[in-house]
Amino acid sequence: MAISLKFKDTEFGVGDKVRVTQTVKEGEKERHQYFDGTVIAIKGKGVLKTFTVRRIGIQQIGIEKIFPTSSPSLKEVSIIKKASSGVRRAKLYYIRKKTKKEIDKIYNRSLVRDAKK
Repeated sequence: MAISLKFKDTEFGVGDKVRVTQTVKEGEKERHQYFDGTVIAIKGKGVLKTFTVRRIGIQQIGIEKIFPTSSPSLKEVSIIKKASSGVRRAKLYYIRKKTKKEIDKIYNRSLVRDAKK
């Protein structure tokens, strides 16, 4: 089980808040589509490696997307906020049962703990 992943030049891990950029082809036009969220899982080996990103949408509905790292439509992964050193799990599936407010509370608590060290 992997807890971190390197895509092109960016190294990110489980618990990081990231922005994933994809190119979407609609007819003859191409556009960039962004998906912001928290990395909750990294799976696979080699070419079959994937990562799952989850965000809370409108009306508190959770949205998850699985991104294969070998996909040609995947352009960039940029880190918005690094996870604290307190992430101890390879899969953060327990986040599915929490609200956005509870998730932010967990992040803030771990930031205070890291600042005291």
